[in-house]
Amino acid sequence: MSLPKRTLGRTGLEVTQLGYGAMEVRGERIWGGRPCNDEQASSILNAVVDAGINFIDTANDYGKSELYIGRHLAKRRGEFHIATKCGCHVVYAGKHDETPHFYTRDNILRNIADSLLKMQMDCVDVLQLHNPSVAVCEQNKCVETLQELKAQGAIRFLGCSSTNPDLSTYIDWGVFDVFQIPYSALQREHEDLITKAGEAGAGVIIRGGVAKGEPGQGLGAKERWALFEEARLDELRGLDESRTAFLLRFTLTHPHCHTTIVGTASRQHLEENIVTAMRGPLPPDIYEEAKARLDAASSLTSSDG
Repeated sequence: MSLPKRTLGRTGLEVTQLGYGAMEVRGERIWGGRPCNDEQASSILNAVVDAGINFIDTANDYGKSELYIGRHLAKRRGEFHIATKCGCHVVYAGKHDETPHFYTRDNILRNIADSLLKMQMDCVDVLQLHNPSVAVCEQNKCVETLQELKAQGAIRFLGCSSTNPDLSTYIDWGVFDVFQIPYSALQREHEDLITKAGEAGAGVIIRGGVAKGEPGQGLGAKERWALFEEARLDELRGLDESRTAFLLRFTLTHPHCHTTIVGTASRQHLEENIVTAMRGPLPPDIYEEAKARLDAASSLTSSDG
C-alpha cells in the first residue's frame, strides 16, 4: 500500500501528501534544531525515498541540506520531486546562524546556480521566493527573474513561500504555480488563504504541519502547544494516537493541503509519520469538532488577553 498522493495544483505533479522538509539535515548548523552529520543525513534521506515519499523541500541557506541531497540522492533523482528556495545569503560564524535575504536578480541567479551544483541536478521542480514582501518582490522584479530561469530550463515551476500580509496579494497575481504556507491546528491564521490558493489552481505546500512536534518528543514550543490542551483535543484522539499524529492528520485533512513537509532526522519519527499518513485524514465529524473547539479556545484566550 503506497502513501496517499495529491496533484500539486496546476503543476500537474503527483506528490505524496506526506512530504519531507530537509532543513533537519543541515549539518552542524544548529539554528533551532539538532545537528546532523553525513552518515545521519544519508540514512534519513534514503529512508525517505525508500518509503515512497516523493516530495522534498530544502533551501539554499539550510546549511549542508542541498549538499547532502546531492551527495546521497543524486542517483535517485527520478524518484522524487525537489523544491528549493532563493533570495538567500548566508553569513555563518561559528555555531550562530544568520540568514539575511536579498532578492536581486544577481543573488537569485547565484542561489539557483549554487543549488543545482550542490544537488547535482540540471533542474529543480519548484523554485520558491523565500518570503519577501510584495514591495521587495516588485522592486527587484523577482517574478521576471523566475520566469527567466524557467525559460532557461533551470526550474520547472514558480513558487513563493509566503505569509500574511503579502500572501493574499501574491495569490491574486496568478503567476505563482506553488505556494508554501505555514499551517497546523495550532496555527490556523492562513487557513482560508490556503483555500484561496487552492481554488485559484495553485499547488499548496504546508510547512509547520505538526508544529515541530509535541514538546519533549519534538521541538515544538510549549506556549503554542498549550492550545492543544485548552481545546481539549485529547478527547478526540484515536486509540494509541499521539498528539503529534493527531496534528498531522488534522493538517492532511485540509482539502487544499497537497503536501506537507515534515522534517526529521530520526528514522523512528519518520516511520511514525508514515504510519499516520497512511491512516489518512480525520473523519469529517472529528475534524469539524476539532475546529470548533480550537475556535472556542482561541476566542477565550484572546478575551483573556
